[in-house]
Amino acid sequence: MSDLTLISGALNFRDTGGLPAGSGVTRHGMLFRSGNLATVDERGLEALRGLALRRIIDLRDDEEVVRAPSIVGEGPETIRVPLFHGSVGSFFQRDVGLDELYRSMIDDSADRVVDVVRGVIGVQPVLVHCTVGKDRTGVTVALTLLAAGVDLDAVVADYARTERMLPEARNREVVRRIRSVHPDATRIEELATRSPAPVMSALMSELTERYGAPVEFLRAHGLADDEIAELRRVLVAPSS
Repeated sequence: MSDLTLISGALNFRDTGGLPAGSGVTRHGMLFRSGNLATVDERGLEALRGLALRRIIDLRDDEEVVRAPSIVGEGPETIRVPLFHGSVGSFFQRDVGLDELYRSMIDDSADRVVDVVRGVIGVQPVLVHCTVGKDRTGVTVALTLLAAGVDLDAVVADYARTERMLPEARNREVVRRIRSVHPDATRIEELATRSPAPVMSALMSELTERYGAPVEFLRAHGLADDEIAELRRVLVAPSS
């Protein structure tokens, strides 16, 4: 997999190319993932232009977009697919864990998760992002990659990688700021800074128990066989 801080000023930006998918491997330069693009600098804008992105799928809610508008320059279209029901702050107020957060995303926003996958199928190169690139991006990109035939262990490892890509100084400041608003919350660090592999593994195991496989969750909510075949064609290069 290519490394990494491709875009100066962007948080947690990376290419999903190079992941094993059966006898094939995911193509570089097709599907990118990141956190918000609100602090991209001139060097970052130049790098973005070099990626020739055609579409950006923004998973943030209206409040997040207004507070931190993206800096992307001209070129790619932006599609908004907000995934959370309620504000991000409501999860800290309720003091939920990542497992509950992801379960609510799957249960409450299944149709929108499918919309994200369709957005990836429709145009490439494509970037999927939210505020941190950890939870909403983590779940939707994981499901997209699994539907394309990427090996489960590689998908889980790609999700877990986020934790190593979040700067410690950023984490300390974010936790401090959230704690000042929600002093009684006990899971702030988990929600704001962690991406443990067992959490994603457990989510995919739950989808397997409920639907037969994670890709069957997408099928159950409207993703067609020909769409899945096209996703695999555009994202995975067969072995030579």
